Amino acid sequence: MSQKKDTELDIIGHWSEVKLRILKEYSAAYSTILNTQKSIKHVAYIDGFAGAGEHVSGYTGEKVEGSPTIALAQKFSHYHFIDLDKTRTKQLLALAAGRENVTVYNEDCNKVLLEKIFPTCRYEDYRRALCLLDPYNLNPSWKVIETAGKMRSIEIFHNFMIMDVNMNVFCQSPENVTPAQAARMTDFWGDETWKEECYASQDGLFNNIIEKAPNEKIVEAYRKRLKKVANFEYVPEPIPMKNSKGSIMYYLFFASNNKTGSKIASEIFNKYRHKGIYVPEFGH
Repeated sequence: MSQKKDTELDIIGHWSEVKLRILKEYSAAYSTILNTQKSIKHVAYIDGFAGAGEHVSGYTGEKVEGSPTIALAQKFSHYHFIDLDKTRTKQLLALAAGRENVTVYNEDCNKVLLEKIFPTCRYEDYRRALCLLDPYNLNPSWKVIETAGKMRSIEIFHNFMIMDVNMNVFCQSPENVTPAQAARMTDFWGDETWKEECYASQDGLFNNIIEKAPNEKIVEAYRKRLKKVANFEYVPEPIPMKNSKGSIMYYLFFASNNKTGSKIASEIFNKYRHKGIYVPEFGH
């Protein structure tokens, strides 16, 4: 995603448009199903990196609905939009003008989710939430992910920004990763086991050579953490999102404790899985 200053909109790539289509289809199904369940008292939509509410397609040059606009077209009890950029939060406030069930936060999502929003979505209070975590870089903190999983009431779409870590962490051998970059990775992963999972040892002429593990191995290790450590029962295989050069930008994960939600998300993922790669004729 290309970020613009002032009131200009972000220019998004094909992979982001695919992700937004996935979100649109799933949020429509999710809100429809949850609102038919009489036992559920509150259904929230949470956007941790909300943006301005709309973007510009890098392919067509036309405006594209952002995730907040997509969510507002669905029936949720409350909408929580979070962004650190003041210009974007002003745009979100304008987008939500006249609606009393929208809260916009100009704060760090890691803090506001744990302290203000997640406590209003407790399973035992018959509340549920759909949460989109769509950062520009390696984010959010593992604490956020683990909390959501163990609450059992929150389903998430989550980007694993593999290009960020490949460029800033795994471009170095383990002993040469800077403390700051290592700390970022540990905060994202949840502990330092990433050092074991993300590097592979190979026999060299004189000694073992330590190299970065393949993307697929790293992502599968993270998927296992979502299930075994964060306690999400259902974590379908994520979709790799690639740019026009074929480089993987990120992997889109879905995680839930709801069997029906997982089935629907898996079907949507399978529908779009091959379209995470740039295809000129797709949708045009």
